[in-house]
Amino acid sequence: MKRIGILTAGGDTPALNATIHGAVARANQLRIEVIGFIKGFSSLFNPRVPHVHLNPLFSSIPELDPVRGGTLLGASRDYVDADDKNAIDTIGFRLKRLGVDGLLCVGGDGTLNGMQAISECLPTVLAPKTIDNDLGLNYRNEPNEWRRGEAVTGPIPPIPGAVDLGGFWYTRSPGPASFDLQRMVNYATPGYATAVYVSATGVQRIRTTAESHRRIAIVEVMGRHSGYIALGSMYGQPDLLLVPESRVNVDMLVERVKEIYDLQKHAVIVCGEGIIDENGQELGAEHASTDPAGNKILSGASESLRELLIRRLGDNYFTSKRRNESARAAIFTRKIGHTQRGGRPILFDRFYAAQLGGHAVDLLLAGRINAVSILQYTEEKGFHLGEVFANDFRDQWGHIHARKMHPAFYDPIALRPSALGIQYLLPIFTNAIGQDDLEALRTDLFDESHLALPYHSVNTDINKRIKYLPTAADGHPPGQE
Repeated sequence: MKRIGILTAGGDTPALNATIHGAVARANQLRIEVIGFIKGFSSLFNPRVPHVHLNPLFSSIPELDPVRGGTLLGASRDYVDADDKNAIDTIGFRLKRLGVDGLLCVGGDGTLNGMQAISECLPTVLAPKTIDNDLGLNYRNEPNEWRRGEAVTGPIPPIPGAVDLGGFWYTRSPGPASFDLQRMVNYATPGYATAVYVSATGVQRIRTTAESHRRIAIVEVMGRHSGYIALGSMYGQPDLLLVPESRVNVDMLVERVKEIYDLQKHAVIVCGEGIIDENGQELGAEHASTDPAGNKILSGASESLRELLIRRLGDNYFTSKRRNESARAAIFTRKIGHTQRGGRPILFDRFYAAQLGGHAVDLLLAGRINAVSILQYTEEKGFHLGEVFANDFRDQWGHIHARKMHPAFYDPIALRPSALGIQYLLPIFTNAIGQDDLEALRTDLFDESHLALPYHSVNTDINKRIKYLPTAADGHPPGQE
């Protein structure tokens, strides 16, 4: 291979630039040119294919900074339809005209689907990224546990917990009650550690307000289907943890909240955004709004949980203790939100994102098609690189399901991580933050130049480097696009 392409797609994560940097650094060693496509798959649908040469003279461009969050290439949620043969052929022709011999995609399950369609044209490899940590398997045969049921005919699933995919309801048969951590496929994804860092520090900061003002704080973190971020947020020491994989027992939750509040005059609850009730329905599902337009809004898991606790605890519970004037005043919510997706990646994410990017380049050179560069862990080797084929993530109908946190990671009685859940987190976070992360915080945040100078976007510099594929309008022979 003489030239490879790279793109980033889907939602933002802090370690995307680090992954690109690792891929380009490895390509420089191998004397391979790297073309970066602007705004993910969207670039390939554009006849002019906006792109950037990331390593002229086999030297990385200065804009490619591994400690910068986000992606200098931009991203979109445009994906390639595997059934659109004309689009695939057109994309293949454009890549050929650019001299691209292989494609490296950085993304999650949606990116993997788009990449697989292009794998009919040239070698393709995925370097995974997702803050939710949901691209992977708890064990190799996990996709075989999914069962397809009847066609979707309405908004209410026939069975609680059923998932709508491709026009059919999917349910999952029970898996093993326990499993070996060392057999997980893709132990952790770049972006997850930084998202947990942001969430855990957010919980710590919210704690002091709840403690000072005798209040109950409900902190909502991302992870609609997977509770990994919520699990990691336990580093912030919340009192109770609620995850999407375990149905909320309301009676038990209320009693635990009372027990904690009576003891320490405040409580902090962390919940994943996709937590479910005892019937398997999301607490943050749609509700009719009360505004004049009558629009539908998502109430959010934390808001639904707050309303539930307000009703169950009641005003008298707080006024009788002279701690607050009402239940509504005593219970508040905060969403960590998109701050989990952005900012400087911490050391764990930067290092392993770069490793996975470089390994993806090696897989392309080895002729892998539709493969995934993954991060494995064993007690003997520690973290190390591996590979799987994309189809290993698919069920028998070809769907990729978000990896859920295994039930063995969570104690539904204590509403806290289990011993195994703690064991899972320790290898990732014991040394996840580097000295340079702390030094950057000390020296950069309050740099006096920030007060005088406007923010300088990397987009401004990259825009000067963007090149385009000539089209008929530019004098290229017609009929080639």
